[in-house]
Amino acid sequence: MMDWTDRHCRVFHRRLSRRARLYTEMLTTGAVVHGDRARLLGFDASEHLVALQLGGSDPRELAAAARIGEDFGYDEINLNVGCPSDRVKDGRFGACLMAEPALVAEGVAAMKRAVRVPVTVKCRIGIDDQDPELALDTLARGVIEAGADVLIVHARKAWLNGLSPKENRDIPPLDYERVYRLKAAMPHVPIIINGGIASLDEAKRHLAYVDGVMLGRAAYQEPWRLLSVDPDLFDEAAPYTTMQEALEAMIPYIEEELARGKRLHAITRHFVGAFFGVSGARAFRRHLAEHGTRPGAGADVLREAIALIGSRAAAPMAA
Repeated sequence: MMDWTDRHCRVFHRRLSRRARLYTEMLTTGAVVHGDRARLLGFDASEHLVALQLGGSDPRELAAAARIGEDFGYDEINLNVGCPSDRVKDGRFGACLMAEPALVAEGVAAMKRAVRVPVTVKCRIGIDDQDPELALDTLARGVIEAGADVLIVHARKAWLNGLSPKENRDIPPLDYERVYRLKAAMPHVPIIINGGIASLDEAKRHLAYVDGVMLGRAAYQEPWRLLSVDPDLFDEAAPYTTMQEALEAMIPYIEEELARGKRLHAITRHFVGAFFGVSGARAFRRHLAEHGTRPGAGADVLREAIALIGSRAAAPMAA
């Protein structure tokens, strides 16, 4: 998610689940090809498995950006054909490309020729006045024929004319059944569902019909849910028993990043939902907000904030 799932966020989330696949913010092909690659693409080795999400429409640039991503060590290259932001519409990438399925397929084919890692596509069920039955089927069949390994479907339309990007996250109605029908029609294609999924219980219900579930805002705003991913979905122990332990495990990473000149708040801003609904959560957030933003703030600020949490956070809450 743009401006949310940066490298610090992903390192934190990896402390909560060994098995969840992590995705970068969407980066434009132009930024990847011509920008500061070390700053944009650098990631911590602990993040694996991690996918690079690209936005673009020019097949040659998509291929070049995919190759650069593979060289940096990403495990997957994902083409975003679902983001409804004005910036992406004006740049001819994101959800507006649902109207150009042949061009999307051409881009996928170019990326597949350029890299050995999986190439995947994230899309909506349609845009504006498109018929979701026809629009999604056309895009899905085109990109799979072009070589896409997995299709991730946000189960809403994107209304590019009339709704803001924020409104597009909530107002268009969810249509999970449409994604289920796509999976039934393409049984051998891995289909992952996304959109409005707020808990692991919901995720498990979807897994009766599709191959995987992507969590976005639920994972970011209430990251404690991720502590249940490995035990509930993979029958494996979570990396840490409590959120306190997971945050304390972040301290060596934080100290390394501070030594490189990063500011504490750039990392701890991703922790605000860590103790949602737990005694002391407000004091935890307030301490990070008041002290973590100060020049020279160090990892001791996080230690002090963790100490404000009550014993009710000793184990993961219901996910």
